[in-house]
Amino acid sequence: MILADKIIELRKRAGMSQEELAEKLNVSRQAVSKWESAQSTPDLNRILQLSELFGVSTDYLLKDEIDTSKLPETLVADEIGENSEPLYRVSMEEANGFLEANRKRALFIASGVALCILSVTPPILFDGAGSDSSFFEGFGVTLLFIFIAAAVALFIAADSMMKPYRAIREEAIDTEYGVSGMVKAQHEKFYPTRTRSLIIGVVLCIVSVTPPIISDSFYSSSSWIAEELAPVLLFLLVAAGVFLIVWSSVINRGFSLMLAEKRYKRKKNEKTEAIKGIYWLVVLAIYLGYSFITMNWHISWIIWPIAAILDGVLEIVLNNFTKK
Repeated sequence: MILADKIIELRKRAGMSQEELAEKLNVSRQAVSKWESAQSTPDLNRILQLSELFGVSTDYLLKDEIDTSKLPETLVADEIGENSEPLYRVSMEEANGFLEANRKRALFIASGVALCILSVTPPILFDGAGSDSSFFEGFGVTLLFIFIAAAVALFIAADSMMKPYRAIREEAIDTEYGVSGMVKAQHEKFYPTRTRSLIIGVVLCIVSVTPPIISDSFYSSSSWIAEELAPVLLFLLVAAGVFLIVWSSVINRGFSLMLAEKRYKRKKNEKTEAIKGIYWLVVLAIYLGYSFITMNWHISWIIWPIAAILDGVLEIVLNNFTKK
């Protein structure tokens, strides 16, 4: 095996694109391309850098008679893992399509989460309204289920629009020339927006408790403003804050997928996804069951932020379990 073939194999085994290898060696991507196509050979300093980077000897790189069976076992076991198959190559057009689809997905997911939070407002707003209170209470509950149904529809649509880009989300990838630079530029441009969204989102969630506090201070506890309007304003502020947090986080996640330094296979663990799906169904069942039994809609909303925190903990535990 000649040097050009060895560089290709080592690069792919390490999960690097030509651009990433070029950055580590402080050379141009065209230089790496010429090495791999045997149009030129790296100088002695680059050979030493390649040897250190991939954990192989200079003899392995320079002597054609030494094959891949001579690779260090630590490199094969620790760095390569199971990702020895060819990397999925992402073009500039596909990368732009993925980022645009992920922006729409972020909007759909964030809107769905906000609708889930706002679904409790119709029962609160129509509770005891009018002379025929049972009619308005039923109308409020109906709107609750409409909100939830709309949220589920948004979640399904968000998942469907990313199916053409399943390989980018699940497989080890390589990128064509210019893709990494384009993604980095967009990521850096989005960073201030993400920071503002997170700050505003957290602030809105914190100040959401002020409407009930203010209403209790200026109105009697039995007034319409204290019983219905103040809790509705609370949920509106929480929904707006969570929308901004989720929207910016999903978009940022898309950039992270395209810029992942180690392109190991990222296929989702089916058991992990099933467990998380069951988890959110249980959360929804607990929320609706408690709310309908106690009619404490102004209290039961706390289930959602707690569930979101526990979801992060659950994902860490499942990821560690999967690695083991």
